[in-house]
Amino acid sequence: MLQKEVKVLLLSLLVTSGLIGIGIWLFLPGISNLTGVNTSANNQETNNNNQSETSVKERISFGEKIFSPGEASQLKEDGAKAIADKNYQQAIAKFTESLKLKPNDPEALIYLNNARIGSSQNSTKNYTIVATVPLGNNSNTGLEILRGIAQAQNEINTNGKINGAYLKVGIANDDDDPEISQQIATNLVKNPEVLGVVCCNTSDATLTAGTVYNSGKLVAISPISTSVKITNFSPYIFRTVPSDFIAARTLANYMVKNLQKKKAAVFFNSQSGYSQSLKSEFVSSILLEGGEISKEFDLSKADFSAASSLKQATEQGAQVLMLAANTGILDKALQVVQVNQKRLTLLGGDDVYTLKTLEIGREQAVGMVLAVPWHIQGNPKSEFPKTSRKLWGADVSWRTALAYDATKALIAALGKDPTRSGIQKTLVSPGFSATGAGGEIRFLPSGDRNTSVQLVKIVPGSRSRAGYDFEPISPSN
Repeated sequence: MLQKEVKVLLLSLLVTSGLIGIGIWLFLPGISNLTGVNTSANNQETNNNNQSETSVKERISFGEKIFSPGEASQLKEDGAKAIADKNYQQAIAKFTESLKLKPNDPEALIYLNNARIGSSQNSTKNYTIVATVPLGNNSNTGLEILRGIAQAQNEINTNGKINGAYLKVGIANDDDDPEISQQIATNLVKNPEVLGVVCCNTSDATLTAGTVYNSGKLVAISPISTSVKITNFSPYIFRTVPSDFIAARTLANYMVKNLQKKKAAVFFNSQSGYSQSLKSEFVSSILLEGGEISKEFDLSKADFSAASSLKQATEQGAQVLMLAANTGILDKALQVVQVNQKRLTLLGGDDVYTLKTLEIGREQAVGMVLAVPWHIQGNPKSEFPKTSRKLWGADVSWRTALAYDATKALIAALGKDPTRSGIQKTLVSPGFSATGAGGEIRFLPSGDRNTSVQLVKIVPGSRSRAGYDFEPISPSN
């Protein structure tokens, strides 16, 4: 009897052990998930990271890829392929011919200079910088920026170089997307050959990418971003464009003291960091000047009406309409210009300073005063307007001039100490200066440029070929 009970007990233990084993085997995937050991998920994450890195690399080119909008000529395509194949002599020939057909193509000029570096016996002796620009959804602005960079590179590489070294320029297409700008920044920080960056167009992109450049201790100079948030943002973030604080104070002072008007309505875009910055600084400046803001209108609202907004502004006694619009919402601001019919005085920020404003605003925009960083007629002693006109076959914008200045600042710093840390220390040193499009380039400890803005007025004229021009206002006017 006892032996029989023992046998039953042993059989029960074996069955129980088997069931527990099966349960553990079935539950094992769950345990793996709980402990983080999920091979499938890890592989997927790795694949996603690799795809993201590949995607970013496709946005960066030293000549092997073309980003300019529109269909590239066969010559330019052949030049890019030649660079990819390291056939630099053929690349030089193709890009040279391409520029004969389209002389105002900055991408082709940059790649031509890069090909010349590749073909040189001293090809290893060069310093690399990268320009992060929008060439997908804001291509005109991107090309304006590239013209300034290309001109500075072309000048230094054909006239003495940087202590015997050439300047190599990469182009990164960020499409004005802060997330993409940040991904590009991560890639550039990891590349030890990149010693400096010209970045970015929008203030939002500069701030987002700036966190990466700061942690990676890589200097980035923005020729365009004006938000006051960039001031003192990082010891590695600089800009050659004056901040919104300077532009707003200048406009407010002009409105109250020169125009003798004290009440303004402001039109802005709440979805744009630049627009919000300019609006806020203008409101503060008007109050400091003893003026008043009658009402603020958000151009980004779905139910925004130029006619209704203007009616409200007029009823509340506004004498001036301040257009703190960004490029993306400029069309709505120009609706305000049309509806206004020159009844109230118009003021605007630098994003309104475009050919589009002249072409659409026309007679209704005459008399509008804008605060801009640079005007081609602002400094009669400067050689830059002549050299840029000769190179590109036309007058250039302030974006080109300030991008030229950003590149010239990097070139000057590279000449002193061609290391990432050396460039940063050079730019912040009290004795640093470089000659730019409109004069001297110096930086404040905040990273801002030590300079003023230029006021311009829209007048009838023929220089822009739109029937109207932006004309500089002298300080006494």
